[in-house]
Amino acid sequence: MRVLLTGHQGYLGTVMAPVLLAAGHEVVGLDAGLFAGCVLGPPPSDPPGHRVDLRDVTADHVAGVDAVIHLAALSNDPLGSLRPDLTYDINHHASVRLARLARDAGVRRFLYASTCSVYGAAGGDDLVAEDAPLRPVTPYAESKVRVEDDLHALADGDFSPVYLRNATAFGYSPRLRADIVLNNLVGHALLSGEVLVLSDGTPWRPLVHAADIARAFAAALTAPRDAVHDRAFNIGSEINNVTVSEIAQQVAQAVEGSRVVVTGENGGDPRSYRVDFSRLRATIPDFHCEWTLTRGAHELADAYRKFELTRADFEHRFTRLAVLRAASEAGVVDETLRQHR
Repeated sequence: MRVLLTGHQGYLGTVMAPVLLAAGHEVVGLDAGLFAGCVLGPPPSDPPGHRVDLRDVTADHVAGVDAVIHLAALSNDPLGSLRPDLTYDINHHASVRLARLARDAGVRRFLYASTCSVYGAAGGDDLVAEDAPLRPVTPYAESKVRVEDDLHALADGDFSPVYLRNATAFGYSPRLRADIVLNNLVGHALLSGEVLVLSDGTPWRPLVHAADIARAFAAALTAPRDAVHDRAFNIGSEINNVTVSEIAQQVAQAVEGSRVVVTGENGGDPRSYRVDFSRLRATIPDFHCEWTLTRGAHELADAYRKFELTRADFEHRFTRLAVLRAASEAGVVDETLRQHR
């Protein structure tokens, strides 16, 4: 297929593009480039692409495309809470506009990167499946719910949206994010000797490796239409349903000499849920997640050492909110995060 991959210069997109290319697809990227420089290790080899703000996409960008994989978003809860208007403008309205353009251009499959955060304050001990009530507690998660609803309204006999609700990502990517839980804890442990947990450690989190997300999207891209049309799929594995305290213990084992410090200064967290991932396995039996939390923690520690992660980069270059603040202070972007030309 000829696939338009939005966010191809992001944390997940940089991992996903090679997986799609290896599967024989032609990949065209689309990215604003705000995080293109967040590189740890050798610079990645990007597919050809359009450098454009998601809000400025035109029909020309989707012309001749067989499928769209839509990853691009403001993927950060602190930023979403700081500027919820931008989160809705970019994550919701621009995403739905992209989908309409794609449908009108004859694109047949639209894979949307949603999130398990849509379950929010699920509570209880039961595993949360795709038909569970959606209880988003952040603007970021709320924007994902709104897009899913609007894509459902666009679905028809020719246009097939698929909603892939990713668990919290972890793992090494050539374009790193250090502001997601496992990546952050491993980095802090290496740089300070402490696995710093600011919450009380009790909330449940489902985790999934970036490479497993990439493989899940590649599998959904070519799955039979009737199996995936207008359906949601949780992306991850039950083995990686863990509490924040358990994540911290795994990090302490991966980073020799570090110790867990639970401050509890942020108190509890209303986002606590364990997820059922069986629907995807039942629909695409050949797919299964390959990465455990333990293996991922060791992979991250090895990569951080090998590529000599510094505290400055950890706190600034690989933290989304810090990157955007720096771009704003430098006059690279305006108050709406549009880049100055």
